[in-house]
Amino acid sequence: MSGSTPRSGPREKTTTARRELVENELYEHATRLFAERGFAGTSLQDIADAMGITRPALYYYVKSKEEVLARLVTEVTNGPLEELSELVARDLDPVAKLRGIVEIIVGRRARQPERFRLLIRSEAELPAELTEAYDEGRRAVLKTIAGVIDDGVRAGRFRPVDGRVAALGVLGMCNWVAWWFHPGGRDTADSVVEQLADMALGALQRPDQHVLDGESPAAALKMLRQDLDHLERILDI
Repeated sequence: MSGSTPRSGPREKTTTARRELVENELYEHATRLFAERGFAGTSLQDIADAMGITRPALYYYVKSKEEVLARLVTEVTNGPLEELSELVARDLDPVAKLRGIVEIIVGRRARQPERFRLLIRSEAELPAELTEAYDEGRRAVLKTIAGVIDDGVRAGRFRPVDGRVAALGVLGMCNWVAWWFHPGGRDTADSVVEQLADMALGALQRPDQHVLDGESPAAALKMLRQDLDHLERILDI
């Protein structure tokens, strides 16, 4: 039929699936080699040898090791940001959003810890344009977390805290997973995700869970009196 869009046949789908498998293998080997030898000490020939293919065959998938590193940087920085943006846009309260944020970041660090560790170790070797994109992505993630915490403070769901400082603490806790979590070990990724989400909320949620009734001065004074009452109870004044 004239003007119709051609459909992908079985051969095209098989080719696409095979390409994805090879690319995944390529980036896994590249991650390991970059971590072991450093970016400068790794060549495309090294990656091809690790995969058991020729260098010309590797050029079918990537043209340079800079392209490989750029893909890894983009995956580590933009991947979580896209998920976080979708989560924050949903109609959820700040507590549910913060839990979701921790689950997303910890889940990614636990599934692919080597890629995040590689990025941290390679910061000094990143080209200028990648450094700029990496820094911009980190700032955006931090701003997203801080915004959710600030919303929770205004709504009375979180204790009065500096949103940016609290966000740095939450993000640091999440990122640190990449350095100590080992897939297949005693702890499962799901159990680590759940526990750290509980810890993040436990550190920020108000003990009494009062909700700020609006943003008027009267509502703020009411919240302040609640905080003072709580402090008096702790200090037994």
